[in-house]
Amino acid sequence: MHPSVTPHYSPNAAERSALDATPGTVLLQFGVNWCGHCVAAEPTIVQALQAYPQLQRLCVEDGPGRALGRSFKIKLWPTLVLLHEGRELARLVRPTRVEEVQDFLRQLPAGVP
Repeated sequence: MHPSVTPHYSPNAAERSALDATPGTVLLQFGVNWCGHCVAAEPTIVQALQAYPQLQRLCVEDGPGRALGRSFKIKLWPTLVLLHEGRELARLVRPTRVEEVQDFLRQLPAGVP
């Protein structure tokens, strides 16, 4: 199951090279715990993710000097980046509606959880 409605954005992010080499599908969620937009979007994201219980989600703390966020050119929070086999499939910035997140998740390749 996915975490509760308030994610813990981890300051200990993986290296970009490790994510690029990761097999399968990963959802990166960039933000910070104190961000109002992040807090407001979380219930929407969690609701949409209920249909994808096997999808690995990494909540990554972003900000100045955070190498992973810079490598993905993150500008606004929250930003969702969907990776498959290390390649970016889709990106969604500041979702406000469940339908937006559901449409975003439909970018998953067929047969991918």
